[in-house]
Amino acid sequence: MIFDPRSAPWRKSSHSGGPETQCVEVAPMAGVVGVRDTKNRPSGHLTVPASAWQSFITATKTGGL
Repeated sequence: MIFDPRSAPWRKSSHSGGPETQCVEVAPMAGVVGVRDTKNRPSGHLTVPASAWQSFITATKTGGL
C-alpha cells in the first residue's frame, strides 16, 4: 500500500504543546508512519517504516537518544 497523506489518519502528538507551539502530527498506515509539521502541512511529510518509528519512540521514552 502506498502512503497517501490526503487519506491518512493524522493525529496530533500527545507531546505537542498548545496551538501556538511546536506541533507534530503522525499517521500510522500499513507498516509505515507519516510525520508532518502541523503548522506547515504544505511543506510535506516524512514516511518511515513502522519499526523505525517504534524504535524512535522507545528510545525517546527511555532516554536512549
